[in-house]
Amino acid sequence: MNRTVRWKGVQTLKLWGGRFKTSTDVLAEGFTSSISFDWRLYRQDIAGSIAHAKMLAKCGIITQEEGRQLVEGLKTIQKEIENGTFPFRQEYEDIHMNIEARLTELLGEVGGKLHTARSRNDQVALDMHLFMKEQVAEVRQLVLELMETLVSRAEEHLETIFPGYTHLQRAQPVLFSQYLMAYFFMFKRDYERFSDCQKRTDMMPLGAAALAGTPHPIDREYVAAQLGFGQLYENSMDAVSDRDFLLEFLAAASIMMMHLSRLAEELIIWSSQEFGLVEMDDSFSTGSSIMPQKKNPDVAELIRGKTGRVFGSLVGLLTVMKALPLAYHTDMQEDKERTFDAIDTLKNCLKVASGMLRSLRLQEDAIAASFKRDYSVATDVADYLVRKGRPFRRAHEVVGKLVLYCLEEGKGLEDLSLEEFQKIDSAIQEDIYQVITPEASVRARRSTGGTAPGSVRKQIELGKEFIGREKKSF
Repeated sequence: MNRTVRWKGVQTLKLWGGRFKTSTDVLAEGFTSSISFDWRLYRQDIAGSIAHAKMLAKCGIITQEEGRQLVEGLKTIQKEIENGTFPFRQEYEDIHMNIEARLTELLGEVGGKLHTARSRNDQVALDMHLFMKEQVAEVRQLVLELMETLVSRAEEHLETIFPGYTHLQRAQPVLFSQYLMAYFFMFKRDYERFSDCQKRTDMMPLGAAALAGTPHPIDREYVAAQLGFGQLYENSMDAVSDRDFLLEFLAAASIMMMHLSRLAEELIIWSSQEFGLVEMDDSFSTGSSIMPQKKNPDVAELIRGKTGRVFGSLVGLLTVMKALPLAYHTDMQEDKERTFDAIDTLKNCLKVASGMLRSLRLQEDAIAASFKRDYSVATDVADYLVRKGRPFRRAHEVVGKLVLYCLEEGKGLEDLSLEEFQKIDSAIQEDIYQVITPEASVRARRSTGGTAPGSVRKQIELGKEFIGREKKSF
């Protein structure tokens, strides 16, 4: 049935060896083996094999007794793996063949019946779908936890005024809660992308066999129901060659990491001595090996740095898939390491980002001082002049002249006398002083999505409603 070959005195059983005369070269065997990383799929492989064995027995392709033996043997193997006693062997190449070889050791020829009506091509596709269903669900939960942290901190700082920037230049006063909710809505889109990705992950490829389907009277719908899949692949060639669900995940993960990197970058900048607006907690910082005074934002920096790993996984898999004709090719073995690495990286970054935000402290004195002579209420003066009847373009020019005057005189807008204001535009009256404070600037921006407290409160309520709905779906 199987060809036994001897190589350097070691007896090696290849389950596909009947057609071969010589043993696999040692370098080639190590090169083609994937057991060093795809062992992670053992639970999925066993779950899929159990469902397949039950289906074979149900459809009369094997006997009920053979089906029972296969299921019991697979459960024994799972216990061995989880107890650390399973004899993983490189010569069996991957997790699928390692499990099948061990099953044959336990059951004899009955073990060889498990692979009836399937191929490693649809088997590995099944394992990855099962694995990704679990992982996408875990990632969604972690994103939701991060969003919950942002909402909580936004509520805590609902009316805390913070400098807003464009081009890294002081722009307008905003609420710190508005900043946090901006990231909330970024991560909400990420969450929705993962949710959408899960739809394509929830597809069952088993039954496609190598590429053309099988002549055996199988019941794919039964297997799908056993494994909790919502839909089947409708085309067997597509089923074994599709990796879109992994690419979708990696694309969503890359966008999510880009958002995390932007947040990390802002925290790094804000915590620098030059800005001094926030302080990272000691528990999410590290020191220098030579400079005793240093407190480095290494956690945020690593989030920023690890973004490149996830981007690389996406580009790498796109490059693997870009020129593959139908159907399966061993090139696709390259999907696993990069996907596993991206998942691990993303999950770790989400966990530490939540902790970092929960422990973040605002430097309130430095924040208050940052508004002195920063001219960030200049737009409020222009809007004030518009309300006095000036065209906005003329108002813009007037305020530009006011700022230039202040720069030359070493003053802030808040330092100008009414006489100085009126030298540049006579429309300015005593009520200008009610306009040119950070508090007034923030309160005035009541448009939907704006930074006024009432507007941000609505954003927070929307966030809490979304989180509440999604928590019920898990």
